[in-house]
Amino acid sequence: MSLEESESQGTTPAVEQTSEEELADLLGDLVVDRDDHKNAPAFVVRPDTVRDVLSTLKEEAGFDHLSCLSAQEYDDRYESIYHLKKYADPTDEVSVVVPTPTERPVSQSAEPVFRTADWHEREAYDLVGIEYEGHPDLRRILLPETWQGHPLSLDYDQDRPQIVTLRENTNPLQEDRRIPGEDDQDTDTMLLNIGPHHPATHGVLHLNCILDGEQVAHVDPDIGYLHRCEEQMCQQGTYRYQIIPYSDRWDYTANIPNEWAVARAIEDLADLDVPEYADVLRTMSVELGRMLGHFLAVGTFALDVYGDFTAIFMYAVRDREKVQNIMEDLTGQRMMFYYFRLGGVVWDLPEPREEFFEKVRDFLEELPPTLEEYHDLITGNEILQSRTVGTGVLPPEVAKSYGVTGPVARASGIDYDLRRDDPYGYYPELDWNVCVEDGCDNYSRLLVRLREVEESAKIVGQCIDILEDWPEDERDIQSNVPRTLRPDDDTETYKAVEAAKGEMGIYIRADGTDSPARFKIRSPCFNNLHSLPEMSNGEYVPDLIASLGSLDIVLGSVDR
Repeated sequence: MSLEESESQGTTPAVEQTSEEELADLLGDLVVDRDDHKNAPAFVVRPDTVRDVLSTLKEEAGFDHLSCLSAQEYDDRYESIYHLKKYADPTDEVSVVVPTPTERPVSQSAEPVFRTADWHEREAYDLVGIEYEGHPDLRRILLPETWQGHPLSLDYDQDRPQIVTLRENTNPLQEDRRIPGEDDQDTDTMLLNIGPHHPATHGVLHLNCILDGEQVAHVDPDIGYLHRCEEQMCQQGTYRYQIIPYSDRWDYTANIPNEWAVARAIEDLADLDVPEYADVLRTMSVELGRMLGHFLAVGTFALDVYGDFTAIFMYAVRDREKVQNIMEDLTGQRMMFYYFRLGGVVWDLPEPREEFFEKVRDFLEELPPTLEEYHDLITGNEILQSRTVGTGVLPPEVAKSYGVTGPVARASGIDYDLRRDDPYGYYPELDWNVCVEDGCDNYSRLLVRLREVEESAKIVGQCIDILEDWPEDERDIQSNVPRTLRPDDDTETYKAVEAAKGEMGIYIRADGTDSPARFKIRSPCFNNLHSLPEMSNGEYVPDLIASLGSLDIVLGSVDR
């Protein structure tokens, strides 16, 4: 099968994977022990060899995607787990486990190897308490700097009152600060605060910008305003019913893929099967959810770039409402769907089925001319083109270093989509394409999302045809799942799905009870936002706003 043929079938050409023994030989004496993870071989290394290990795996074995960092505390140690994949084949995985003693939880920083480790290690320091030696800027990232204790450490006292003092901020009326410029010439700089309450920040986000004249010299995203410690809340819930509902609150604009991320991880952890019919329902519902996210992303992007509220934004809301009506018929909810259950979905299609099929097909038939209208009004708009073509450039290798995924990565020419490359659900049986652009700019990210709406519609249409022809006596919506799940003690897994914003991953460690001992959320928005300075430095302030809008972040997903 040719590359073109394989892409049209939603598959990717086979890539030879690295065996566990080959990895062990490659790492040699750097490995001190091995762990048993369900999703990948896991190698235990000393905290002072982290960079050597990760550099070897990246440069010599091709593990160029640091997908996630999971940090946790045991009774006798702290532990950092670096989840590595390959952009060329995300099913080729390896975990690097770094234990540190309880009395001195210090580990070598991975930031020089993977730029994305900067934010991940700051989060691990903030919430768990592990320090990373050699980190360029080790400070809290989600909680205020004056916060006392680490919420995910074992000895954290949740009832302890917190007194968060206000620190003096830079006076905007004082003399301009100066930073060394090229040729040792000082440059006049100014601090500009954007947010946390600003219509262009897509939520409570603060951008700390340093301007050199009218150009952005540096931007530091300040996050955490919407942090709710969702991971701790999931650790307090039971596997069977109490965790999946939380996931709808992360990326709440396209939230049903989050449900699949949680379900996929727990189903892998507990060895649960999903009926084929339920997989079709899952695939259809998630693609409708992807459209929900992309419609809003396109509408708000046009609003950010050239202030078009009456036309584009309202067009996008109109079409999003149509999808929400379908989702309400299917799930009973317009936003917090909670349609997924472990082993399947909560119920079948609404009755009468024929009316539901007709409603979906009517929407799909109206979509092509609607998308033509979008292209006429948005991608063909000269103002938008002048604001987005060639701005916010994110080269592919830089994007990979930041762990960027989803439409942002695919707009930088990175052909990476977990629906095809790490197949799950009913995707392998359907005819669809992965949308990739090589412009690497704000305009390309817009194009990818509009093309993905077409592909989602293609998937939904095929699912409708399949469901309509499915024999009535074989419509199993759930497998036989025990009422109480208690995965074996110390069982660990990391699983991810392709959400609207990118790779949504979940790491879980079981302890033999009906609740996780550790639940870690890998948010695509978290990684994608981290890359904002790379695409904004040297640009003008309006370009920064366009770049931020092109990332399509949701702060509920960034902060969790």
